[in-house]
Parts: sequence; C-alpha cells; structure tokens
Amino acid sequence: MNKILSILKTQWKIMAGVVGLIVVIAGSGGACTAKVKPGKLDAAAGIPIPAGAEQVTVRAELAASRIYVVGNAASEERINLSARIPAYVSEVLASAGDRVTKGQVLIRLDDREIREQFAAAEAQFNQAQTEYDRAKQLFERNATTQQALTAAESMFTAARAQVEQVKVMLTYAQITSPIDGIVTDRRIEAGDLANPGMVLLAVYDPARMRLEAPVPVRLVDRLSLGQEVDVALERPARTFKGSVTEVVSEVDPASRTQMVKIRLDGVEDNVLPGTFGRLWLDEEPRPTMRIPAGAVYRVGQLELVQVVENGRAVRRLVKTGPLYGERVEVLSGLKDGETVLANPIKEG
Repeated sequence: MNKILSILKTQWKIMAGVVGLIVVIAGSGGACTAKVKPGKLDAAAGIPIPAGAEQVTVRAELAASRIYVVGNAASEERINLSARIPAYVSEVLASAGDRVTKGQVLIRLDDREIREQFAAAEAQFNQAQTEYDRAKQLFERNATTQQALTAAESMFTAARAQVEQVKVMLTYAQITSPIDGIVTDRRIEAGDLANPGMVLLAVYDPARMRLEAPVPVRLVDRLSLGQEVDVALERPARTFKGSVTEVVSEVDPASRTQMVKIRLDGVEDNVLPGTFGRLWLDEEPRPTMRIPAGAVYRVGQLELVQVVENGRAVRRLVKTGPLYGERVEVLSGLKDGETVLANPIKEG
C-alpha cells in the first residue's frame, strides 16, 4: 500500500510540473490577456503651423508665360591688336585680365632697324635741305636756272617725306591700347616674331556688355529695335534689363535662328565675355499659377512647398518655371484654391 501511495505521489508531482509549465507558456504567449485587433494608428500629417504664419492662396490667373533663349555675353567694343610691321617682340607689358587705359603701351617691338633707317633718312634730308638753300641763293643772284631750283626743291620735299614716313614706322614699334578696358586673349611672348595682321592681344570694354542670342525664327517677330527685355546671367547670378540694339538680317540655315544683340543696362565690371545667359520672351497669355518665390525651398534637387491642410503644413513636390520679379510660376504640384506658407517652416 505504501508503495502505491509513493508512486501516485510521484506521478502527481510530474503532472503538476507539466501543468505549471503549460500555464507559463500560455501566459507568455498572451493567452491570458485580451486580444487587440490589428489596425491603423491615427497620426496627423505634416507639422503644426505656428501662430501668425503668413499664408498664400494659390489662384489661377490669365497671364503671359515666359520662355527663354540661351546666349552668351560679349562686349560691344572688343578690339584685336596686331602688328603693322614684321618685327620681333621686345617686351609684352600686359597680361590677360589686366586693366589698361587708352594710349597705354602694351607691346614693344624691336625697332633697331627702323632707327637706322631714320638716321639715314635724316642725313639725306639735311643734305637735301642744304642743296635747296644753296639753289635758292644762287637763283636769287641769277646764278642758276629755274630748272635747277625746282630739282633741288623736289629732292628736299622727297627727303622730308621720307623722314616723316620713317617716323610713322617708329610709332608702329609700340602697340598701345585704343580704349580704356581689360586685356584678354594674349597670344604673344617676348622673343616671338610678330607679323602684320597676326592678333597679339585683344582689349574689350567691360562697361559696354551685351547678350548675343540666336533666336528661333518663329520668335523673332516678338522683338523690335529698342524694345526692353529681361536677361538673366549665370555669373553674376542676377537679372538685367536690356534693350534690343540689333537683329541680324540673316537666318542660320542649320539652326533656323537669327542673331539678336541686347545691350545690358547697369552692368558693372564683373560680367565676363562668354558668360552664359538667358533672354526671356513673353508668350501668348494662358492660365498660370504664381506664388511668392520664397514659398519654394529645395532639398537636394527637389523643389518643395508647404501646403496648409487641416491646420498643419504638409510638404509637397512642385515644379517651377520662370521667375517674375518676386513671384515664380508653378508648372505642376498645386491646384487652384490651395493654400501654401509664404515662409516655409524649417523641418528637423
């Protein structure tokens, strides 16, 4: 009997342990807690709008949109300097980028040969003058003929002209700046041979800059001489007012364009020749949406605005077009009647 009780007692302990283990496993698995069905946690989109934040309602309006034509800046006065006589270069007194004044010597050529010619011409001139003076005295005393006097006078005149000609050639040995401007495109060094017609330096006037743009033929009729237009340059990054000064009366058959030249107003010395620029032209009026330019901000290459929804600012991708003063055209991303923050809230 005692043996049976011992066996039952042992089995009961085992069963109690198993039941306890089952209870622990069930509890850790959540069997003893209330079940919660899966669902979506409600969270408000965007970020809170601070009190007093300026809001702008987007409205579609009929306005002339703008397109641009690319071009490059150039100086209205750019002068290539070359030698008039063949000679070796003695000195180059200016480099590209140097500011120079009118009449400043930029290049000196070797003039030793010309000076020798000048000395010989002066000697001939002095001799011719002596002969002419002697002939006049003899003619006054009736000691010579009119023909002899005329011959002496001719020799004197020719010798004087020769001296003047060599003097002019001496001036060719110094190449000076014809304007106040900036040196560009230096192509010569001391010791090089300068031949007539070969460009040695170029000088341009930085105060008289213009944009040269090849305008498609279909748009040329929108421009007229003296018309005021907007020009945006890449460097400096700003918009200039300009006036059309020339529409070249020749069509490029390859690109079907005509060259248009626009003088830039208010240009300082920081516009370099060759700077990339855009000429803005107005198209026919069409519905457009424009918002303050400050309402658009960038994250990398993305353009964003903050749209007001349920009292919160929700960022949204947009695509912008041309700038009209302090307003920018929105090409996509916004609808008529929506509201955006004029000054986006900093995120993060």
